[in-house]
Amino acid sequence: QVQLVESGGGLVQAEDSLKLSCAASGDVWAMAWFRQGKGKEREFVAVISSFGTTTKYAESVKGRFTISRDNAKRAMYLQMNDLKPEDAATYYCAARKHRVMSSILPTTIAEYDYWGQGTQVTVSS
Repeated sequence: QVQLVESGGGLVQAEDSLKLSCAASGDVWAMAWFRQGKGKEREFVAVISSFGTTTKYAESVKGRFTISRDNAKRAMYLQMNDLKPEDAATYYCAARKHRVMSSILPTTIAEYDYWGQGTQVTVSS
C-alpha cells in the first residue's frame, strides 16, 4: 500500500561519503535500511524508531553510518562515511505499518511490510 522510493546512490571512492534518502507515500512506523551485495543475501544495516529517538546498527557500519528521519517530510536518510569496498551493494529502504517497542527494534526482513526498489552504491578502491 505504501510506496517507498530510495535515491542518492552512486559511485564513490573508498573513504568517501554518501547520503541516501527514502521517501514514503504514506505514514509508517519504524524504518530501516538493508543492503544486498552481488552474490550475497540481503542484510540489515540500520533501523530507526517511529519518532527517531532510538537507533540500531549492524556491527559492520557502527561509527561510520548514521540513520535519521524527518516525519514531516515522510523521509528517512542514511549518511554513510568512510565507505569501504565491502559497503558496495544495492541499498533498500524498508518500513513497518505498525508500531514496535524501541527495545525490540526489528532487524530482520520478515519484520518489515514495505520495501523500496533499491539504490546502488559502488565503492572503488
